[in-house]
Amino acid sequence: MSFGAGVPTVGVGDLAVDDFLLDVRENDEWEAGHAQGALHIPMSDFVARFGELTEAAPQDGRVNVICRSGGRSAQVTMYLVQQGIDAANVEGGMQIWEAAGRPVVNAEGEPGFVL
Repeated sequence: MSFGAGVPTVGVGDLAVDDFLLDVRENDEWEAGHAQGALHIPMSDFVARFGELTEAAPQDGRVNVICRSGGRSAQVTMYLVQQGIDAANVEGGMQIWEAAGRPVVNAEGEPGFVL
């Protein structure tokens, strides 16, 4: 894990299959394709839905935050760090996730794509 521009970051290749992943993209992006098992809370709803994260996130693990390319997830990561939560921004976001051959599923659980 590195700290680019003050934001803790993690590479897609450093994530294990069972690592907790928070996807902060909007609904249309999520429905087109996302990492299976990720928690979806759009950045636009994040503060209002923060309680969903605290219920779902592992108590002793890191929250890995992902968006399309890393910008929105970096903002959410910094917010989480300020709240005292162990969080890291996934470098390159879902674009790198998909390019690395990691599975992407759509809203129906079938193969999806990054919008």
